Amino acid sequence: MASTERCWGVVPAAGIGSRMDADLPKQYLQVAGATILEHSLNALLASRRLAGVVVALHADDRRAGGLPVFGDDRVQCVTGGEQRSDSVQAALAALLEQGEPRDWVLVHDAARPCLQANDLERLIETVTTTGIGGLLAAAIVDTVKQASEAGLVACTLDRSLLWRAQTPQMFRLGELSAALESARSQGFTITDEASAMELAGYPVRLVPGSARNLKVTLPEDLQLAAWYLGERDK
Repeated sequence: MASTERCWGVVPAAGIGSRMDADLPKQYLQVAGATILEHSLNALLASRRLAGVVVALHADDRRAGGLPVFGDDRVQCVTGGEQRSDSVQAALAALLEQGEPRDWVLVHDAARPCLQANDLERLIETVTTTGIGGLLAAAIVDTVKQASEAGLVACTLDRSLLWRAQTPQMFRLGELSAALESARSQGFTITDEASAMELAGYPVRLVPGSARNLKVTLPEDLQLAAWYLGERDK
């Protein structure tokens, strides 16, 4: 990585987590002694290679300010949007005012608290060495069936070619911002940053990550996340 290129983090955290069946957004649920958001942010901040992390929060968020991690000088906040891509774009806009388009940005889910330091460093090293953006991902080990509209098995997919996308996803700051804007203007629904980069014609590298890097989505995920975090701290 050239000495003038910096790495930044972005955490979209403006969602309400409706699938968790909880009375507060899932990023503020407690697990292993802290909120999910705190664990996810601290996992990024553990790398001194990041110059700063921008967190996109809901306009009515009143919880983030009371969390100790937001006292870190490297953490900034912006107001997010209705969709994940809106929140990411708001954070990227803030970074473009203080960084350079050729800087790298790592977008990480607020609900992935179990990111391991060695996976994060592997992603940064791989991307900065090759100059090709990429994402952490885990190869699928289960047999995968494609369903028909009637709920029957249509076919069995070749799992050797299938991966589960994780985060962080790491790309050039300027290129990612432009790719997201292009996808929006074309009416595409973007669920992760790699999809926008693929649509824009960029190569995207898969960087093997741990299955422990789960996204807390359903209530049963909390127990597994707590176990992983407990094991990490031993």
